[in-house]
Order: sequence, then C-alpha cells, then structure tokens
Amino acid sequence: MESLQHRITTNPRQCGGRPCIRGMRIRVADVLQLFAAGLTAEQILAEMPDLEAADLQAALQYAARQLDYPRLAA
Repeated sequence: MESLQHRITTNPRQCGGRPCIRGMRIRVADVLQLFAAGLTAEQILAEMPDLEAADLQAALQYAARQLDYPRLAA
C-alpha cells in the first residue's frame, strides 16, 4: 500500500488529471492497457525504461482499489 501512495500521482495540469506513475506522463491506464494486450511485466519495462517493477505493481494495486467499492443491495 505504501508504494501506491507515492508512486501513483494525480495533477490536474497533467494528463487531464488522470492518475500517472511518479509524476511522469505515463498514465496508470497506459500500463493496464499493456497488461490487457498480453504484454508481460518484463516487456512493459523494456518498452518503457523509465518505469520500475514497483511502478507496475502500484498500477495494479491502484486499479484493484478503484474496483473495490461497496455494492448497495437493491
């Protein structure tokens, strides 16, 4: 959880305020799309050498937390 707090940043003046990795213009969504396209962590790191393995983990943690919301019973 600690890595999530300092590796995922948002800035309203950068990337439309979308969550990014460590203040860079690499959005969390970009990383997730690469995983969804079937790339491995090693391939993503090769494509984006500014990223670190912990950044990929933080992106996945961030996505999981965003999806983990309470469901209201109907």
